[in-house]
Amino acid sequence: MPSTPLAYDLNLFLISLLSKFSKTSVISYICSIIISTMKLEEAKEKFVHAWGTLGSNWGINRTMAQVHALLLVSSNPMSAEDIMAELNISRGNANMTVRELINWGLVFKINQKGERKEFFEAEKDIYKVAKRILVERKKRELDPVFKVLSEVKNIDDNKKDPEVKAFTDRMNDINGLVNKADNFANIIIKSDEHWFMNSLMKLLK
Repeated sequence: MPSTPLAYDLNLFLISLLSKFSKTSVISYICSIIISTMKLEEAKEKFVHAWGTLGSNWGINRTMAQVHALLLVSSNPMSAEDIMAELNISRGNANMTVRELINWGLVFKINQKGERKEFFEAEKDIYKVAKRILVERKKRELDPVFKVLSEVKNIDDNKKDPEVKAFTDRMNDINGLVNKADNFANIIIKSDEHWFMNSLMKLLK
């Protein structure tokens, strides 16, 4: 991946992200699941619970994150009925949540020979999962901000007025910050796993 003027800022962003995660009880909890010894079903249940809690940091609700976690750790595709039974949720909630996960590109429909029911499977490549979440969050959080800023930053008023100048300056500051965040996101989205992991390892040395 070629170097960019934003490389330093990206490094600071990743350090901040890692620092934040290292201090959260949820990440520590997931790590404890990985290193501890327990039965498979108990480990799955704890992971689904922890992933559901972590989901709020991605801008998705607990149920959506738990359904995603369940499909992520399942070795076989699951039907809506399977999901309902495992998580004790309603059919409407299960169907709505799976549709939303499909929209995010995190879950896919699977055709099972001889079955009339629909089955679902999660994307298993965690790097692809992270990028899909980033793409969706960018679409839902950054893109709308760009639209608002483009509408309000050009004021048809007296440019010499102190209040107009102060407002315009603040809008330009915010626009610059949002542009940096958008560039961060695009760098990661367009990068390959090898470049990303190499960059991450350099930060951890």
